[in-house]
Amino acid sequence: MVRELWIDGWYGEAVPRPSPHFNHRPDGEVSLLVIHNISLPAGCFGLPYIEQLFLGTLDTETDPSFAELKGLEVSAHFLIRRDGELRQYVSVDQRAWHAGVSNFAGRSGCNDFAVGIELEGTDDSGFTEAQYHKLITLSQSLRLAYPDITKERIVGHSDIAPGRKTDPGPGFDWQRYLQAL
Repeated sequence: MVRELWIDGWYGEAVPRPSPHFNHRPDGEVSLLVIHNISLPAGCFGLPYIEQLFLGTLDTETDPSFAELKGLEVSAHFLIRRDGELRQYVSVDQRAWHAGVSNFAGRSGCNDFAVGIELEGTDDSGFTEAQYHKLITLSQSLRLAYPDITKERIVGHSDIAPGRKTDPGPGFDWQRYLQAL
């Protein structure tokens, strides 16, 4: 039943918004799930800028804080908005560009084998009931469709890029999330 929700790495419950910022996974492996958070501008929610960033259409002149994003090519597989809306930018079977310089269990280049889920939020904002519900449902479906993603292979961006990244931050309830899986 769950496998039927997936077609070529696209999740049937997500709004597809294909990003140009991806490439092929070198070994086709999908074995790590990375939880992130994002808001553009920082602390602002419900705006179109995250999607524009992932689609490569962000006008970096729109806000002074966007200047550092000029020329950046980044994407995630999924974004869960504050209201629980789920959008997908890259097929799970492809490599999205979300982890950057990263290492998991002594292996670098986590984008090669990871799925990236972005939660609209900040390290300290907390996340909504709708986001947790969607994240849990999506994670369960991912784990069934891609069984190499075990509970032990679900991490935060801060876990694979310590000192460089802090998300999903202390506002994320890991205990609640992992117990629900």
